[in-house]
Amino acid sequence: MTLRIVADVAEDGTTIRLIGHMRAEHVAHVRAEIAASRVPTVLDLDEVSLADVEAVRFLAAAEREGMILQHCAPFIREWMSREADR
Repeated sequence: MTLRIVADVAEDGTTIRLIGHMRAEHVAHVRAEIAASRVPTVLDLDEVSLADVEAVRFLAAAEREGMILQHCAPFIREWMSREADR
């Protein structure tokens, strides 16, 4: 399974839904979508069922920089926390 990226643009910002497995090869595409989105931008991770270490590091960095992550699975949150402690 690959990652599907769906941007929902509204007057008050953008919600980018990520669907599927997020891997390192998808980070550049997600970054490009964020750069092209209307601020504020929210990443909705409700349907992310798998992530690799580079994707988790990207998500942790994005959150540190002020990105809002919604519906993040507990296992991804835990992994982000562990990566932040490194």
